Amino acid sequence: CDLKSVCFLFLPQIKKQKRSNGLSVSYSCQRVCSLLGNSTLLYVSYKKKRYLKPAEFFIINLAVSDLGLTLSLYPLAIISSFSHRWLFGRVFCIMYAFCGVLFGICSLTTLTLLSLVCFVKVCYPLYGNRFTATHGRLLLVCAWAYALVFACSPLAHWGEYGPEPYGTACCIDWRLSNQRSSARSYMVVLFALCYLLPCVLIVASYTRILLTLHASRRTMEQHISAPTHLSNIHTIIIKLSVAVCIGFFAAWSPYAVVSMWAAFGQIKSIPPLAFAMPAMFAKSSTIYNPIVYLLLRPNFRRVMWRDLGLLQRACFRCCLCSTIPQRPCRSKTVPLPWFTGLSNGLVMAITSQPASHQGFSESYLWRKLNRKQNVCYPYR
Repeated sequence: CDLKSVCFLFLPQIKKQKRSNGLSVSYSCQRVCSLLGNSTLLYVSYKKKRYLKPAEFFIINLAVSDLGLTLSLYPLAIISSFSHRWLFGRVFCIMYAFCGVLFGICSLTTLTLLSLVCFVKVCYPLYGNRFTATHGRLLLVCAWAYALVFACSPLAHWGEYGPEPYGTACCIDWRLSNQRSSARSYMVVLFALCYLLPCVLIVASYTRILLTLHASRRTMEQHISAPTHLSNIHTIIIKLSVAVCIGFFAAWSPYAVVSMWAAFGQIKSIPPLAFAMPAMFAKSSTIYNPIVYLLLRPNFRRVMWRDLGLLQRACFRCCLCSTIPQRPCRSKTVPLPWFTGLSNGLVMAITSQPASHQGFSESYLWRKLNRKQNVCYPYR
């Protein structure tokens, strides 16, 4: 069936509705977690904006791209999964796939650039100390341009966008990659430059970082017997490195394997669920990225727990105040000959007190006001 024909609207449906409903429930949970995680990460970054380091710009960009993917993909995917078919036509299918490729590759590129920056700063501190905010912004522009090139290529008919085989979402057309050489070449280049190359760079960077930290730790232990703060920093970096690598492989490896299987194997032998699960794993990257950087980076974690504590205390005060009954306030007309410029609302705010309060001083009002006001204050 040609994608440009009318039969595009009759997309394949999943035979078992329970499986499709399971995908929609999973997408719904992922969307909520992604919104909370990435919004919290952006909020924490805003609160510590004066103290942000240039390398932390990549974490902010990662949250922006993940949030963009969440807002553009999840709503359409959830609605279509509940209906067991794509509901939004060809134009929205292309837009959906375009946003998925754009934000997904931008996240991958940002993770790769972040690993390279950390590698330079740890292993070559002489050059790493020269890394400025201008360098960070320039690299972020390159990351978005890199993602935009691959996202726009199917629009220029190097590769094609279309419905995925399980029928409730859209992405790169897997069938054409198995039939046309141009679509297959796009898939191979995408696999090499947007999965294999980032994978090699991330693993090599963090491996070299861990080796450098191990060597410096051994040197430090020869001179200092007691554990120091530097050891804790090494532990944090090790945890962060391992978490980023595991998250990267868990999210994108299934998609990469299935794409090569569809390009060079028998696509008819691939079950629809084999296409649905990698897409779900790839979307899950929007969840673990904020978790990794919020929980494993002490400066981000400190701000988050502090503000969560303030929010918890504020909610507790609101709940406590709502359960305490308010006492009525009696009013009395008081002649006030002097007036210094206080408004009626401010007078009411200053003089409003419970009827049982005995410590209120009427002389305060006489000093502040110089005309007659209807003032709410307790009777004696």
